[in-house]
Amino acid sequence: MRFLKSIFGTKEEPINSYSDFWNWFEQNEKKFYEVLKGQGNVNKVFFDRVGPKLNELKDGFWFLAGMYDDNTAEFILTADGVIKNIVFVEELVKSAPKMNNWKIIALKQPSDLNQYRIEMEGYKFDESKMNFYSTNHKQLPDEIDITITHKDFSEENRSVITSGIYLALDNTLGELNSVTTIDNVNIINPKDATSDLIPLEKLRTFLTWRKKEFVEKYKGFRHNTENDSYSGLEATLKNGLPWVAVINKDLLNWDSKASHPWIAVMEIKYDGNSNNGMPDNSTYKLLSEIEDKIMIKLRDSDGYLNIGRQTADSAREVYFACVEFRRPSKVLNEIKNEYIDKIELDFDIYKDKYWQSFNRFNSN
Repeated sequence: MRFLKSIFGTKEEPINSYSDFWNWFEQNEKKFYEVLKGQGNVNKVFFDRVGPKLNELKDGFWFLAGMYDDNTAEFILTADGVIKNIVFVEELVKSAPKMNNWKIIALKQPSDLNQYRIEMEGYKFDESKMNFYSTNHKQLPDEIDITITHKDFSEENRSVITSGIYLALDNTLGELNSVTTIDNVNIINPKDATSDLIPLEKLRTFLTWRKKEFVEKYKGFRHNTENDSYSGLEATLKNGLPWVAVINKDLLNWDSKASHPWIAVMEIKYDGNSNNGMPDNSTYKLLSEIEDKIMIKLRDSDGYLNIGRQTADSAREVYFACVEFRRPSKVLNEIKNEYIDKIELDFDIYKDKYWQSFNRFNSN
């Protein structure tokens, strides 16, 4: 510990901003570079130091590091596939200063699987082992449903093959494309294929074409919710507590849902033990204040549609369908931090082109 303190100093300022992190990183970058290049104790000197500093800034940052070439260290910051954290990774990297001998990268970039081979528990994941095909659904024409075949796949090794394939997709497509362009992935043995197999090397081109086609189809789609109709729903949970929801009925019947494929959910937890899981008057006012603040910052005219909310069992969920995921990530994170001392909040963002996660609100 004394040795480490002599290297990095005895006192370090807290990390509260992107600039704080990079100022700290610059103060230590020579030691980081030396240990990465010299293959010294990388965990102790680099990973064990950088990880806690990123956590001070915000949770959800992951990273990789190594030598890009003989004279350049590579530092890759990644969201590890979590949609709501992508924008923060991008912002952090964008704010990085220019440093000699360093290449700072946001998100895992596309690479050649055959050049950078992936192997897990004795199984290889390259283009000699994997192919793909796409399944079209008449009722869900914009859904990108991909089946990946692996020559060694079986039910017994499903877990490791699945992990390896997702890692391979991250590598061949790049992290951003992997998590944002594909709606569903099925994994099978080639003998179970129901369509002609396509070389995996063509997947990136296929997805680029499908994405371009989708963007052009829905470009400029907006929905004005000012005059929409809302439905109030009531039910009883299995534990006997009441469940209530208010849902935009016109939006649920909209025929262009796929134009707003990103679903943002803000979950707010409160103490409802004395009121059958429902908020008391003061809590209700706070919940309304939070929801109003979200709606001011995420407007329908900008492509963020408030689908509605449900309240039950000491929790409220507020739902938005969005044209993209970056602004909702920032807005909901800001509101979470603003109210962190008043009430428990968290949020998630996921892709659901046809809003199938809201089928439970259909009256039938």
